[in-house]
Amino acid sequence: MKRLPYLFLLATVTFAFAQTPDGFVPLFNGKDLTGWVNVNCDPSTFFVKDGMVVTTGKPIGFLRTDKQYENFILEFDWMHQNKEKVGNSGLFVWGDPIPAKGTGYTRGIEVQVLVNLNVKDKYTSHGDLFSIWGAKCKPDRPHPMGYERCLPSENRCKGGGEWNHYKVTGNNGSIKLEVNGKEVSGVSDCNPRKGYLALESEDAECWFKNINIKELPSTNPKPNEIADVDRGFKTMYFGLDLKGWKEDPGHKDHWQAKGTRLVYDGKSEAADKTLWTTTDFGDFEMMFDVKSPKGASICLRDKDGKAIPVFVVESRGDFTRALLKRTGDEISIHLNGQRDTPPTKLRNLADRTPIGLQDRDGPADYANLFIREAK
Repeated sequence: MKRLPYLFLLATVTFAFAQTPDGFVPLFNGKDLTGWVNVNCDPSTFFVKDGMVVTTGKPIGFLRTDKQYENFILEFDWMHQNKEKVGNSGLFVWGDPIPAKGTGYTRGIEVQVLVNLNVKDKYTSHGDLFSIWGAKCKPDRPHPMGYERCLPSENRCKGGGEWNHYKVTGNNGSIKLEVNGKEVSGVSDCNPRKGYLALESEDAECWFKNINIKELPSTNPKPNEIADVDRGFKTMYFGLDLKGWKEDPGHKDHWQAKGTRLVYDGKSEAADKTLWTTTDFGDFEMMFDVKSPKGASICLRDKDGKAIPVFVVESRGDFTRALLKRTGDEISIHLNGQRDTPPTKLRNLADRTPIGLQDRDGPADYANLFIREAK
């Protein structure tokens, strides 16, 4: 008899998530963010309120599904809170699990969620579709400026403070968008054409609700048409503050959180100018983007507590993406997807150590700091 309430609850939950007669299932349960991953934002950036997913818009980043989707029909409602100022957000389709190098956004196709910004022959607030950060697509109608961007055939979106309904159909590398009941935009020949779906945070509060999806049969994408798969990386930097890092008083105003970038001006007044994590790590893989004209280092500690620079990179122009892997006393480094040096063995390396960011007498910008510990 004691098990009956549990069994009744299980049956109720199963029914709540059951497929509807037309084949749709909720992508958002209306109660919490189960099934979603906050990729690179503060825990406060995305939250649930009154059956809606709310983004504060700060910092820039995205909340993605925990699984990939290929072909689907997705319907949802959205409303920006800005009635006069620009309100910017979006739905990312077929994205990667973490951001593209040097940015807070994923590679993928964006379905624009925008109000109060229209520039003739460039972009609109009425349902543009376009490729971002290395993805590719072909607009159904050529863009006046030659962009990989489809401008809508008519203006159907309501402004800030009003609900809009989007129906997004992704199938065999094409995406069609219906705005408030009518198709207005489309792209084809998309690459990737299978990946994660994501809601965007971009400087404005936006609400989402009634998020439902119906998966369609596969059209067998090639491996190079599938987005990267989640490998378990977790963010080390949340965009709003230095949460997770030891804030020596001498670092104040010198190591700063500036949205997608963790910035150092090279002038810390602390005795130890390195910015250390509050957590110690054993074996790990750390991925990060860095730009530093005089060079930046990643440091670990030895068994005596002494800092050991294990990686130095100079990057004067664009960001460099680095992958640092520690296995026991062995360190290997990859830059922009290529192995930089043969694995190096370090003596006396601590079994568990914080990770430090260190400059070489100059400023440094870091972005997209992610880590995964070995199991």
